[in-house]
Amino acid sequence: MKAVVLAAGEGTRLRPLTEDKPKGMVEVNGKPLITHCFDQLLDLGADELIVVVGYMKEKIIDHYGDEYAGVPITYTHQREQKGLAHALLTVEEHIDDDFMLILGDNIFQANLKDVVRRQREERADAAFLVEEVPWEEASRYGVCDTNQYGEITDVVEKPEDPPSNLVMTGFYTFSPAIFHACHLVQPSNRDEYEISDAVDLLIQSGRTIDAIGLDGWRIDVGYPEDRDEAERRLAGDAERESDGSSEEPVEPDA
Repeated sequence: MKAVVLAAGEGTRLRPLTEDKPKGMVEVNGKPLITHCFDQLLDLGADELIVVVGYMKEKIIDHYGDEYAGVPITYTHQREQKGLAHALLTVEEHIDDDFMLILGDNIFQANLKDVVRRQREERADAAFLVEEVPWEEASRYGVCDTNQYGEITDVVEKPEDPPSNLVMTGFYTFSPAIFHACHLVQPSNRDEYEISDAVDLLIQSGRTIDAIGLDGWRIDVGYPEDRDEAERRLAGDAERESDGSSEEPVEPDA
């Protein structure tokens, strides 16, 4: 399965850490954020990495070259920062089957393998991790409603009055149907093409989108203090490594 990493962002909120590098190259626990993403995707069976670059793209391309741990890397360029759905369309010509998508500024120690397995069951057109957050924080995210079967019935991006406290995280699996939805998305009130709006269009067209509850932790590294918290948690996990809490790899497709 191919894997897409969205890493075109400038990371203005992460300054001064991003004064001389793009967001994805900020180091957490001695490794760039993108490296953490790559390692997790390879553990999940990724056989090709497609990286969407933009701001200071040469820093990423020069660092990784055309492969990582023997897995080929393809780069696409998001010339303007117009949202995640806009970024995803830059990879359309490289995808012809189900694929993984991870936001390049997220650190996960969680059940990503459950999302991949659900996609491989061929019952769902998309699946992604969702997380319960405090109600007062839900308006910062794409907020989901689900039915009794765990299927997502509605997604609203950063609502003023959230319908739930269940929010999208930064790891997804999709079928190529997502690209048609991204083409139909209209700019939001932030003047961006939102991935949550594309997911909502899939739902409206009758596609099945499954929610997988987060088991573990994730940090969206948006501010310097988030980087510090991620390092504390990774250090704590390393100390408890002998308890078997690390991710088990998903066997790649034959």
